[in-house]
Formats: sequence, structure tokens, C-alpha cells
Amino acid sequence: MSNKVILVIMDGVGYDTALSQCGYLEGMVELGRAHRWKMRTALPTISAAMYETIHTGLSPLDHGVSGNEALRRSNVPNIFDQLHQAGHSTAAVAHSYFHTLYNGPYDPVEHVEVEDETKAIQYGRFYSMEGYSAANICAPAEIDLCAQATRLIRRHTPDYVLLHSSSVDSLGHKYTADSAQYRIQTWHIDNALARTIPIWREAGYDVFVTADHGMNADGHHGGNEEIMRNVPFYYFGAAEVPAKDQVLDQLAIAPTVLSRLDVEIPDSMKQKPLL
Repeated sequence: MSNKVILVIMDGVGYDTALSQCGYLEGMVELGRAHRWKMRTALPTISAAMYETIHTGLSPLDHGVSGNEALRRSNVPNIFDQLHQAGHSTAAVAHSYFHTLYNGPYDPVEHVEVEDETKAIQYGRFYSMEGYSAANICAPAEIDLCAQATRLIRRHTPDYVLLHSSSVDSLGHKYTADSAQYRIQTWHIDNALARTIPIWREAGYDVFVTADHGMNADGHHGGNEEIMRNVPFYYFGAAEVPAKDQVLDQLAIAPTVLSRLDVEIPDSMKQKPLL
């Protein structure tokens, strides 16, 4: 049976921070209405590298996007291309890096909104954070991102929806992960999800919530520290799930999404689906 899927990426939110600050997500786990695991990321723990890993099931050392400076159009099988080739519809509310990875070079004037069924990401609402600095992190409000995703769902009912928030990562770089700003912004994502996950579930979507990487007390990520590599993985849905104490592999996200949508998993994705 095919299930529509939403994947939420909370950029820079480490495992322990999610458990301590995400009251809605953790409350749903406590009530048995969601599942949560610790997930181990690939290396290096850099944003663009992790975006591609999440969507290809490959290590950055295999897919070639080793960091933000190596950003380019994906040239290996990935969730968006596989779904598009199989005739499924896709949507994203996300940083412009995702447009570059799966649709091609990003022009903020032309691509801030995308509605093009010939593209891998057919329906998109992208933000660039142009002008980002220590004085202004240029991050959209969490509820605005969730609302945009909800509007795309109501208008197009896409089979796969990506929702990506950059704010926690940005504040972590400015104030470090050991800061009130970082922790409180994590809660803001959780608070927005509390108002929108019930809508998405009512619309028939399985929902996954995870992070690309964590953040350390220096306001940094990219390396092999536990705090950088351990991230949460939440699941809202009815599928059979792994044991709750199992540590999941980030490389399994892509085949899991394709499996939930009954799309053939390419040979390049070596991990078995989680569900």
C-alpha cells in the first residue's frame, strides 16, 4: 500500500536537544502516538552533504557533495528523481540548496516559487537567507514554513513533501548549541509542528521528523563528535517499526521513503527500509 510522506528536517537539532526541548514530539512518543529513535548521521556532518545523503542513501564520500562548497545538481539516484520518474508528485518548502541539488541552479527571482511538473521538485517554496550574518540570521518563521507546506498539500496533494527549517542551525552557529537561543528555537519548531502535524496526519500522510546533524558548544559541526552525529528520528504512522532502542542509520531514510511510496529502490541505496 502506498502512503504519502512528509519529511521534516530540523537543521542542526541534536538528539539530546530534541528530547529536552520538543515537548510536542516527545509528548506524542510518551502517549504511544509517535515513535522516536536515535539516528547516526554520515560524515562529514555538513549541511549540503547531509541533505544529499538523506535523499540518496549514500555517504558524502560516495555521492560527492562533501560540503556546502561542493553544492551542485545531484547526479546519483535520489528520492525526488526516483519519484518523478515513477510518476509521483513532489513538493518542498526548503532552503534554496535543495533547489540546486534536485532542480538545478537557483535564481531567487525565478525560483522562490516553483510550480513545474517537469521538475524533480514540482511544487516548491524556497528561501535563500541572502544577507545572512551574525547581525541577522534571515530565517523564516517556523509556522510560516509549516503553513506553506500545508497550503501546498491542500492545493496539490503531493506524494512526497520535504519541509526544511534552517533557523536552529543558524542560531547555533551564532550562540552555540549550549545557549538559550538554540534551545528555544528548537522549541519553536516543535510548537509549529504541534499545530500542523495533526492536519497532515488527517490528510493521510506519514510524517518523519529528523535532523541533518547536531551542533557542538563551539557553534560548529562537520566532524565526528557524538553531539554532531546523534540526531532524532520521529515517525508518525501505522507501519511496523524497529525496536525503540535500535540506533538507526541516516542512509536508510531514502529507501524508507521510497518504500512507503511503493517505488522501486535503486541498487545504489544499500540500506534496507526502516519500516
